[in-house]
Amino acid sequence: MPSITNPCPDYAYELDARLAGARRVAGVDEAGRGPLAGPVTAAAVMLDPQRLPAGLNDSKKLGVKQREKLAAEIRACADWAVVHVWIDEIDRLNILRASHAAMCRAIDQLPTRPDLALIDGNLLPRNLPVPGRAVVKGDALSLSIAAASILAKTARDAVMVDLAQQFPGYGWDRNAGYPTPDHKRALLELGVTPYHRRSFAPVHNILCKVPTTTD
Repeated sequence: MPSITNPCPDYAYELDARLAGARRVAGVDEAGRGPLAGPVTAAAVMLDPQRLPAGLNDSKKLGVKQREKLAAEIRACADWAVVHVWIDEIDRLNILRASHAAMCRAIDQLPTRPDLALIDGNLLPRNLPVPGRAVVKGDALSLSIAAASILAKTARDAVMVDLAQQFPGYGWDRNAGYPTPDHKRALLELGVTPYHRRSFAPVHNILCKVPTTTD
């Protein structure tokens, strides 16, 4: 029996919004909620329906070269914005609220204000600057959200490659700050950097360790 699930995102959510009166529809997604280090990054993209890049998909389903090629195409043919939220704000707000803050700022930084934002996930950010619709697994369903996922992922990866040069040994150019075995081992051996999220348990636990003393 053939699957009834759509294997690739399409433009149906955007068309529905347009039929309901939204002339400008933005897709919004984030990258970097799970890492122990680095920013959380959000992107907002308003695609031109007459110039949809071929091959748009959830960034997690694309290889590095595919993502980079599509990111360049998106930047060339769409309105877009990318925002990084850094460690102090992540630790102060918590990662969910920091992700939502990045999404709201990305929408605000678009060159034209959208009539509707399609937000990846099951929760709309607080203080969303425009009407929004939450789309669960939106990066696999909506072309605009997929485009945003690609820009967020490629922008954040580039930041982590740069940070890896400043702080060698953690493998951020390979693991993007995620808690891989090598990263966690380096955290124990090399210590906590200014770019590690202190509110995340593996980092917090290292900082709170009390040295054992003997009489």
